[in-house]
Amino acid sequence: MIYLKLITVAGPPSSGKTSVIIHLIKSLNEDGNKVGVVKFDCLNSFDQIRYKENDIPIQVGFSGKICPDHFFISNIEDAVDWAKHKELDILITESAGLCNRCSPYIKSIPAVCVIDNLSGINTPRKIGPMLKLCDIVVITKGDIVSQAEREVFSFNVRQVNSKAKIIFINGITGQGTFLLKKYLSGVKDIKTLRNKLLRFTTPASVCSYCTGEMRIGESHQMGMLKKMEFDYDE
Repeated sequence: MIYLKLITVAGPPSSGKTSVIIHLIKSLNEDGNKVGVVKFDCLNSFDQIRYKENDIPIQVGFSGKICPDHFFISNIEDAVDWAKHKELDILITESAGLCNRCSPYIKSIPAVCVIDNLSGINTPRKIGPMLKLCDIVVITKGDIVSQAEREVFSFNVRQVNSKAKIIFINGITGQGTFLLKKYLSGVKDIKTLRNKLLRFTTPASVCSYCTGEMRIGESHQMGMLKKMEFDYDE
């Protein structure tokens, strides 16, 4: 039976996930590890070019009109099988949390959330389980803002997730990557994901629009729907 280590990385688009992962892999390779990446995205990506330029085994999948979380879960076992076939020691998955409700994390599998300091000091409070349930929060682009902004941003992250370790990493120079590697040093080998559980439920919606309906109007709306309550007196 082939064993390997699995690390999940998620975060909003353009937060610097790929840069962080590449720096992390370079550091892991120094210890003789063979590391590969499976990237889950929605419509398109050019990050595979960067991975290939750094001689990193890479597979990319696009969810299209399917929820990215559902796409991740239905393909993660195949991703692990691919990693075993490539005889990798470590597999890192990269997922873009486009709706800020995504949570591609599995219990007992290390979860890293990458979020950038330029997104706004209140951004951490706008992100759901993707940030709240991760083990490590990597904050990028902190070198571009002031010390006060970094501290406020970190405070807001801590308000959402009080247990996670927080690391500032420079996506260009890689400064801070060593600490991330240190925190991930205790990752345990797995042989299968069968019978493992997600940390949180996936976004739920089975309605007429999920199946291709395009007409607007209550007569065309069926299935799981959520309506707002409007106060007309205000």
